[in-house]
Amino acid sequence: MFIDLDFDKEFIINQNIVIPKDYYKDSEVVDINNLHIFGKLYYDSNDTIHGIFDIDGKMIIEDAISLEEIEYPFSIKYDDILEETLKNDENKLDLFEFLWENIVLEVPLKFTEVTNFSEIKGDGWKLISEDEEISNNNPFSDLLKNFDKKE
Repeated sequence: MFIDLDFDKEFIINQNIVIPKDYYKDSEVVDINNLHIFGKLYYDSNDTIHGIFDIDGKMIIEDAISLEEIEYPFSIKYDDILEETLKNDENKLDLFEFLWENIVLEVPLKFTEVTNFSEIKGDGWKLISEDEEISNNNPFSDLLKNFDKKE
């Protein structure tokens, strides 16, 4: 998405955008939906490009516990100077790079919607809470008692 820059006026942006899958194929993001950008670009008194944007969307990521694909809504408020990217010796700005750089900052390191940990289990294992780990059902509790004895 390239925007022609004009020194005499501001440029209003209000549109839905589709980010190509190539941008997030090597990231934690599975997909990005409903991406919308609203804001404006203008040259400030120092002849630098200033941008004020609201960026909203929903990214599909894997749940950190269940590994199911879940929807993670995000909202970005941006108010700062943008650097120009010259293309074919014309004043043009590539907004895809700008958008992706800001969206990738919103990707959570770990996110889960799992609330009932007892439902997470497999063949010979189950996920337990910290409270269950401390309970008397610990098969290693007898060994731990030996470590607590002082000689």
